[in-house]
Amino acid sequence: MLNPLDDFFEQKDEPIKSCLQYLRLLLTGYENVTEHWKYGMPFYYYKGKMLSCLWIHRKYHQPYIGLVDGNKIDHKDLLQEKRARMKILLINHLEDIPEEKIKNILKQALALRS
Repeated sequence: MLNPLDDFFEQKDEPIKSCLQYLRLLLTGYENVTEHWKYGMPFYYYKGKMLSCLWIHRKYHQPYIGLVDGNKIDHKDLLQEKRARMKILLINHLEDIPEEKIKNILKQALALRS
């Protein structure tokens, strides 16, 4: 029996599944970033503080990285929508994952948590 985190990723269809798994590896590859199951989704903490989450956008049906306090990050590709603190970065699962863009944004998010 899978834990809720692994089950979340396993139940997705390809190519969304592979995209989310790649984002998971990218996030957990940072030192002091830990993965938790919170609010029914994968959440990532940096040094014990909430950093980001992974989810699928209801309207666009694309995976995204949700950034806690993303409202403090200025990047043209981040969407605020109706969220107060969080901004999201949509990831097109049908194209190459923009790893450098993600790393640049995560660098800013990690700096907010330091």
